[in-house]
Amino acid sequence: MVGIRLYNGKTRAKEDFTPLDPGNVRIYVCGPTVYDRAHIGNARPVVVFDVLFRLLRHVYGPDHVTYVRNFTDVDDKIIARAAATGREIGAITEETIGWYHQDMDALGALRPTHEPRATEYIGAMIAMIAGLIGAGHAYEAEGHVLFDVRSYPDYGRLSGRSIDDMIAGARVEVAPYKRDPMDFVLWKPSDAATPGWDSPWGYGRPGWHIECSAMSDALLGASFDIHGGGIDLQFPHHENELAQSACAHPGAGFAQVWMHNEMLQVEGRKMSKSLGNFFTVRDLLDQGVPGEVIRMVYLGTHYSKPMDWTEAKAAQAEATLRKWRGLVAGIDPAPAPLPSVIAALADDLNTAGAMAALHEAAGQGDGAGLKASAALLGLLEDGMGDWALAPAQGDACRRVQELMLARAEARATRDWARADAIRKGLDAAGVVVQDRPDGSFEVSFAPGFDPAKLEALP
Repeated sequence: MVGIRLYNGKTRAKEDFTPLDPGNVRIYVCGPTVYDRAHIGNARPVVVFDVLFRLLRHVYGPDHVTYVRNFTDVDDKIIARAAATGREIGAITEETIGWYHQDMDALGALRPTHEPRATEYIGAMIAMIAGLIGAGHAYEAEGHVLFDVRSYPDYGRLSGRSIDDMIAGARVEVAPYKRDPMDFVLWKPSDAATPGWDSPWGYGRPGWHIECSAMSDALLGASFDIHGGGIDLQFPHHENELAQSACAHPGAGFAQVWMHNEMLQVEGRKMSKSLGNFFTVRDLLDQGVPGEVIRMVYLGTHYSKPMDWTEAKAAQAEATLRKWRGLVAGIDPAPAPLPSVIAALADDLNTAGAMAALHEAAGQGDGAGLKASAALLGLLEDGMGDWALAPAQGDACRRVQELMLARAEARATRDWARADAIRKGLDAAGVVVQDRPDGSFEVSFAPGFDPAKLEALP
């Protein structure tokens, strides 16, 4: 079996990955708060952990990996959006979840095994909060329930901070009902204008952090293998998740491995609406940037490094994918991905190394190996290449293959006139042919490819 090594943010070391149960490898990734379109920074963890999901499925089997990514569908931002637009909260969240699926599907991301919505697990959250109060890790104050951070000695270890340093260096909500400034909300009261549920502490709604603890516990158990998300979630969200989950289930361990992807920039600058470089995934798709191209740009940078989205990278990714799709058109994938690609991904999800191995396979003319290996990264899959090969699908693609065979036969019989006529006809139709010294060739399709011009060729 392939040995996987992952950098564990909790221990700050790269470790051999040993699942708690190889028959059910479990991963949880924090999902979106559904009130608006996902921007391109939001999409980076989706692609990163989709590749991890694919790798785990390849190593342990598709039926032996459980991937959970949640939807936060009750939140102050959603409430504010409803108030500003006059729309029902349910209509906003349902629409936004639909957008999210469309956009992430366009990036080639597999749907997780489970996509729980926070509002479906309110009962589980109330039960966990009650247990924390009973164990002395939480307290009720003025209709709120708060987690007592001083009750958990390891608080701050995940993010590498002490409580006192966090108080001194961070903006925290100061409230008279808190015992400690760092104590965080597990439950808060709702008024008649905001959504809420009945609880032992009155009508109210959960805090943000308790949602993921309750949903991961319900779907993956008190202990599971990997917890993922953006580095911006490490503190306070993941720190708080870990604290409340560890206290709710003493000795269980919660997540064994913590993985965080770094942030995204645009053209070397922090993405910001004020700078005019803020893009949603849908913005790029509507501008004609294919989802597969967006995905390839993400994969060119290791997940632990800041990623810079640039137009130059997108153009290069598009050109590469056009060539690769020409190389794999009409052929079946190899039975297994190339060992070099698997080895790169197994080394802490080294997607940049895996991409280099794909370039090498393409350079060697190994279309079958390229196709099988690219699929492990979510590239060159059937149904994802309409942007590049839409004109070359089906009968048109087969016609190109027929003409290439006819050209090879003409050259073999020294019928240079026919061979030249076919080549010129392919050029006129927008089919780019690159001959190699060993007699093989690579086919790609230029923008404006016209399949009708192929039919007139002999």
